[in-house]
Amino acid sequence: MPLLQVDQLVKDYGDVRALHGIDFDVDAGEFVAVIGPSGSGKTTLIRCINRLIEPTEGDIHFDGNAMRTLKGADLRAARARMGMIFQHYNLVTRLSVLENVLHGRLGYKSTMAGIFGFYSDEEKEKAVEVLTLLGLDAFVYRRSDQLSGGQKQRVGIARALVQDPRMILCDEPISSLDPSSSKVIMDYLKKIQTELGITLFVNLHQVDVAKRYADRILGFREGRLVFDGPPADLSGDVIRDIYGTEAGELIIE
Repeated sequence: MPLLQVDQLVKDYGDVRALHGIDFDVDAGEFVAVIGPSGSGKTTLIRCINRLIEPTEGDIHFDGNAMRTLKGADLRAARARMGMIFQHYNLVTRLSVLENVLHGRLGYKSTMAGIFGFYSDEEKEKAVEVLTLLGLDAFVYRRSDQLSGGQKQRVGIARALVQDPRMILCDEPISSLDPSSSKVIMDYLKKIQTELGITLFVNLHQVDVAKRYADRILGFREGRLVFDGPPADLSGDVIRDIYGTEAGELIIE
């Protein structure tokens, strides 16, 4: 059974339909990149999957759970197995790197334990272990607002990893970074997939990056899934179909 199943997913914002009956499956261990122009529905899709926003119609099954039926503790538990990496890091800048990473454990805690920041020694050791894996062991106690953009995004990745997720959703994880930092982040994401076996579902603007790192690409245009296949099948004609003729020429070059 696929790890993620999306069936006839629809999202409306008032009179505007952002997603039109989307269907796809994702197998455990895949690296799936989602591409498409701004406004094509990529971010709406990813936020429907983990129910940061509510779908209008359709079904989402993740790890054997019907996501749209879950509430309270059951929803928090499902989200804990579905990490999230944000475009603008979403860190608490006044807190240390370690404290931000430990926030990834909140889905496993009671409300009171979360409010007072009660974390076990085992959780703290796991956070340091993950930071070391990501080359941030020298920054464990540094305030997050003292980090570079690439370092902040690695903290975001660490926060997702301490959740022990089966899948990580990434919403434009490199759009705010320079090319060198972008490569570092993408290399770490690929390492997470290949060495830890975690499924990656990544929204990207950069077609060349998607082709280099992904096992499979989903192409969106105006809220519709218009391409689903391996990078080798992402031809110039397909890129033009996704982005439009003029943009397609620029991307292909």
